[in-house]
Amino acid sequence: MNRILSSLVKNTIAHVFKRSLRVTNIVSSVDSGKGNDPYKSKDPCAEKDVSSDKVQLEKGFALQPIDVKSWTLRKHDNAARQRLYEFGLYVAACLPKFVQKIQMTHTDELEILVTPEGVFCVLSFMAHHQNACFGQCALVTAVDVPTRVYRFEVAYILRSFRFATKATVKTYTDELTPLHSAYELWHGVNWYERETYDMFGIIFTHHPDLRRLLTDYGFTGHPLRKDFPQVGYTEVRYDDELKKIVYEPVEFAQEYRSFQLQSPWTYYREFHEGYNCPPAPPKKT
Repeated sequence: MNRILSSLVKNTIAHVFKRSLRVTNIVSSVDSGKGNDPYKSKDPCAEKDVSSDKVQLEKGFALQPIDVKSWTLRKHDNAARQRLYEFGLYVAACLPKFVQKIQMTHTDELEILVTPEGVFCVLSFMAHHQNACFGQCALVTAVDVPTRVYRFEVAYILRSFRFATKATVKTYTDELTPLHSAYELWHGVNWYERETYDMFGIIFTHHPDLRRLLTDYGFTGHPLRKDFPQVGYTEVRYDDELKKIVYEPVEFAQEYRSFQLQSPWTYYREFHEGYNCPPAPPKKT
């Protein structure tokens, strides 16, 4: 199945981009006795004077193999990494209008960067296409970068049980631009998108019940935004006179800001000049 999918990916990309892919043969076994390079290419077009630590890459479709010589770091499966990258190119070739970039992370995971208006089309392709079969959306989260024009970066982490792999679809938006909900594809994203809306304020259209999930009713602001204050805007306490919970603006009295280093677990007093030494008595004149 992997060979059929790999040949299909290469034929589709070659037809769309009018470029030829290099067929690589990556050897997974390591000859530890002779110190040979385990990732040798059998491509006849490759140069003969290529050193052992470099591989001839033709037209940018083959990834540079990673060989980490360490006993503590996880070894990279370069064959699976190359197949996953070719699948990302296949998605970009099928949806060139929406896919902007394909990249691989340091943990050999695929990331597909798409436009905001095409996020639902790409997610639908990943869920229903026979060469993808991503039947689960494990997480929907976001990152806030206020310096960008589109400050929010939204990520959908998908899992394929058929091919036992994971991919991430990323897009971008701002405070006013909504995203199409993925509830029609995976009903499990209901709470994930509600949490993203609650924490960041990102709006999802076509969502059956877009309400706050973690904060209280009537909460002001979105806690995971960078411009949200650490103390918040309101505080909650129980009023004995009214016999109910009341909401009040946050107020910090000055005495709460005066800290005393009297805790036995605080070692700062050992290095504070004059902390342990009593003041010298005044001299008698």
